Amino acid sequence: MVRSALVAVAVLLLVLTVITALLWGFQRKLIYLPDAGPVGHAGDFLPGGRDVVLRTSDGLDLAGWYVPAGRDAATVLVANGNGGHRGLRAPLAEELADAGLGVLLFDYRGYGGNPGSPSEQGLARDVRAARQFLLDDGVDPGRLLYFGESLGAAVVTELATEHPPAGLVLRSPFVDLASVAAVHYPVLPVRALLRDRFPVAEQIARVDVPTTVVYGSADLIVPPEQSRAVADAAAHLHRLVEVPGADHNDPVLLDGDALVKAVLELA
Repeated sequence: MVRSALVAVAVLLLVLTVITALLWGFQRKLIYLPDAGPVGHAGDFLPGGRDVVLRTSDGLDLAGWYVPAGRDAATVLVANGNGGHRGLRAPLAEELADAGLGVLLFDYRGYGGNPGSPSEQGLARDVRAARQFLLDDGVDPGRLLYFGESLGAAVVTELATEHPPAGLVLRSPFVDLASVAAVHYPVLPVRALLRDRFPVAEQIARVDVPTTVVYGSADLIVPPEQSRAVADAAAHLHRLVEVPGADHNDPVLLDGDALVKAVLELA
């Protein structure tokens, strides 16, 4: 019986070792879920939008859609979540543009037909290219808002530590990537294995700009308590907006009234 137990333990350890090796090698395929496209042209999805190209510091050309702001209005830089492409965010951009705001939608490397492979460092380069495009187009940094959806909340929070915006909207943010991964892979040592960290709560404590956090009370991907923890950690929390009954990918959290109003109110 003892020998059988030892064999069972050995088999379990072997299985965990194999799973761990696979997770280390393929973890980014679990984190980043790009839709390669084709995406189409801005004018087909976003009235008044135009196709633009963003050049990253490591030489990649990323595609985006841009609607310039009305006179004296703010501009919103939108950082997507980990799935899909910018076309899924067109309804949100249209709502914001209809209110007179400028909007830049773009896809990260490896998304929407863009070259490259996504990583934490790569996405940091990509969002900086987006910000630089807006500055080069004449957008006043004092009228620039960052909007980040889920993983995008981590991307714009990191950007804000170096280049603070006028305001920050974080939709369904997590404390850090390991914290949300541990919810979905509880038997694996995710903190030891993850190559990309995205420490949102740690970084938002250093960003002293008005910050609005929006989250769904029934989110099954990013637990609501993690989004509330990010709000608690914010150096300058402006508003905390709970959308009752909303799950992570429900339309109400993509372009619903509560989300749009939160952005417009901060703008």
